[in-house]
Amino acid sequence: MSNDGNQYLKGFLVGSILGGAVGAVVALLFAPKSGRELRQEIAEKADELYQKASNYFIDVQQKVDQEVWETVNEGKQRAQSIIESAKVQAQKILENAEKIIEEAKEKAKTVQENVEGKIEQLKEATKAGVEAFKSEMKQ
Repeated sequence: MSNDGNQYLKGFLVGSILGGAVGAVVALLFAPKSGRELRQEIAEKADELYQKASNYFIDVQQKVDQEVWETVNEGKQRAQSIIESAKVQAQKILENAEKIIEEAKEKAKTVQENVEGKIEQLKEATKAGVEAFKSEMKQ
C-alpha cells in the first residue's frame, strides 16, 4: 500500500473511533437514565473505546514492526549480494594479476636468455677479433 493510502486509512480509522466515542457520549447523555446507570454505561463505553483504541494501536505497531523487519532483511540481502559480487570481482582481479605476473616472468626469462645468447656471441666475436688482431700483428 502507498503512503497516501496508509495515511487515508489511519485518518479514517482515527476519525471513526473518535466519531463513535462522541456519538456514544451524546447518546448516553440524552438517554432517559438515572445518574448511576448513566455513569455505569459511560464507564463501560469508555472501557470499550479504550480497548478498541488499544487494539488499533497494537495492530499498527505490529504492522510497523513487520515493515521494519522486512526492510532490514531486504537491506541485509542487498548488502550480502553486493559483498558476494565484490568477492567474485576481487577473485577475478587476483586471477588476472597472477596471469599477468606469470606472463611477465616468462617474457623476462626469454629476454634474459636472448641477452645471454647475445652476450655469448659478443664474447666469441670479441675473442675471434682479438685472435685475428694478434695473428695480424705477428705477421
